[in-house]
Amino acid sequence: MTPLALLFLVLGLGLVAWFTARAKAGGFATPGAPRPHSRPNYHGWYVTLWAVIPALIFLAVWSGVQPGLVIDATLKSPAAAQLPPPGMERAAILSEVRGLAEGTIEAAFNPLSDTLLPAYKQARLHYGLIGAVLTVILAFAGGAYAFTRLKPDFRARNRVERVVMAVLLIASLIAILTTIGIVASLLFESLRFFAKVSPIEFLTGTVWSPQTAIRADQVGSSGAFGAVPLFWGTIFIGAIIAMIVAIPLGLMSAIYLTQYAKPSTRKWMKPILEILAGVPTVVYGYFAALTVAPALRSFAASIGIAGASSESALAAGLVMGVMIIPFVSSMADDSIAAVPQSMRDGSLAMGATMSETIKKVLVPAALPGVVGGVLLAVSRAIGETMIVVMAAGLAANLTANPFASVTTVTTQIVQLLTGDQEFDSAKTLAAFALGLVLFLVTLLLNIVALRVVKKYREAYE
Repeated sequence: MTPLALLFLVLGLGLVAWFTARAKAGGFATPGAPRPHSRPNYHGWYVTLWAVIPALIFLAVWSGVQPGLVIDATLKSPAAAQLPPPGMERAAILSEVRGLAEGTIEAAFNPLSDTLLPAYKQARLHYGLIGAVLTVILAFAGGAYAFTRLKPDFRARNRVERVVMAVLLIASLIAILTTIGIVASLLFESLRFFAKVSPIEFLTGTVWSPQTAIRADQVGSSGAFGAVPLFWGTIFIGAIIAMIVAIPLGLMSAIYLTQYAKPSTRKWMKPILEILAGVPTVVYGYFAALTVAPALRSFAASIGIAGASSESALAAGLVMGVMIIPFVSSMADDSIAAVPQSMRDGSLAMGATMSETIKKVLVPAALPGVVGGVLLAVSRAIGETMIVVMAAGLAANLTANPFASVTTVTTQIVQLLTGDQEFDSAKTLAAFALGLVLFLVTLLLNIVALRVVKKYREAYE
């Protein structure tokens, strides 16, 4: 029996346990008897958890142990006497046998694989049957144990809530441990990089050309790892050009939809605006590369700007700004709509116009949400890669000319880690250093945002 079939079997037994326990608990509420502590549903869930959780834990452990047991049994069979000594050849044959048994491959390259296949299938069936029987027995045993504990005064609700709290705690710990793992991996690889390249050169150098540092004597002496052009390109495209487009358009669209638009207009206009967030970034990249960038180059040539590139920061920034309009608009929309109606009515009652009410009452009161939307948009723009690759290019130029080609941190990370790379070289380790700097910058932005939000929230609550 496959693990998936066993999973459905255990869940089916859990469903039977829920109905059985609930039916028994339903008989506790009889006239003249003390009121049961927990409702029948909690008794049902208590028995179900005892029937399902131990069985699933055993099934997960057995699924990891079973392949090793099957291989050991196969190697002890008489057909395994013809196998070569332990090594790559034997591992390849066993891999073919596993593929034939699971149906992932149709024919084996080595004839010994067909010889071992019957022994492997027999061992797999044997241990699969053992796992299925033990899983079902464990499910029945757990359900029976829990069923015998059901009484009118049994605190089933407390037990179930403890399990739910434990699950929520485990989910929280997984998120925290994942974050710690990401930070630790970035920090460890970054320290390896900074052991080869000076941090001062990396953070203050203005020449980025990691491809030139191909020998150990070139690393740190050629000035090939100056990341300032990457930092500037990231800020120039994501935090300046894109925000110049996204903030005014997003904020004004939110104001229109919440204060001026009719309900019928808002009903179809808001979903259309939010569709922009669902368009794949590669589509934006094609649009920027094939439509916006050539148009901007022709415009620059028509007004006499020399050296305008077909891949420019302005093209990537404009399209990126359009892409993140929904992030600003949605957060600002929700924040403005959450402002108490009494503040708006009071301002209008004192003689203020609608525009004055919006500028001096609604927007300041909704500023924490607006700032949150802007920072979310900045984080989205800083992490964007595809649009920059297709519309802004890969050249690490330190320039303020929006019609010139620039690159960003995320684009260089992808370029450094693409293809066959040696993770002992400074060129590849530079990607982790860039990721660490990007992480720290994002963390700093979040801290500043929290302080701003806290300040204005205290002022308007």
